[in-house]
Amino acid sequence: MSLKSKTSLVLAIISSAVILQGCSNPVYEELSASQPISASTNIPADYKYLIGPGDSLNIFVWRNPEVSTTVTVRPDGMISAPLVEDLTVSNKTPTQVARDVEKALSTYIKDPIVTVTIGGFVGPYHEQVRVIGEAAQPQGLPYSEDMTLLDLIIRVGGLTEFADGNKAVLSRIENGQHKQYTIRIEDLLQEGDLSANVDILPGDIVIIPEAWF
Repeated sequence: MSLKSKTSLVLAIISSAVILQGCSNPVYEELSASQPISASTNIPADYKYLIGPGDSLNIFVWRNPEVSTTVTVRPDGMISAPLVEDLTVSNKTPTQVARDVEKALSTYIKDPIVTVTIGGFVGPYHEQVRVIGEAAQPQGLPYSEDMTLLDLIIRVGGLTEFADGNKAVLSRIENGQHKQYTIRIEDLLQEGDLSANVDILPGDIVIIPEAWF
């Protein structure tokens, strides 16, 4: 091989290395460093739904239909209702809100009895479960008791054709610490491997990367 040919070959190899290095994805590398997660998670036994902005609340005041109403929680986490102004309800349970409404109404009504139910579920942002990346419909969803990865993926319409489901990552806060776990969505959906159907907790984030062909 001539000196000129050898030089051209070396330059070609160097160029290829530079191109490959430029295509590296730091985010993908970080996700790949995550640890596997157990299918079973200690879900809080005393979990109760917390109200958040956007929730629809049905307020029923016994024997007082004129002050019974349906309201939507404002972005500031408060509601306004007949005889009740600027009551903070975000991050409270419906029962807690009912007691607060009773206290507010007691100035005008003797011994009010209030029941609060939820007509539309959104929940506080810190408890919503989010799916981002190569999901068919990336979005944030209200957490539901006993929610699993399969439930979540069905809600977002599955994966795109470009997804690398077995390199997906579940991001979670545990004891104040941020942790990442690898999850196997493709094995769950395509192979029916139920060991990959991990439990989902409030505030979890599922990140689905794009496959590198």
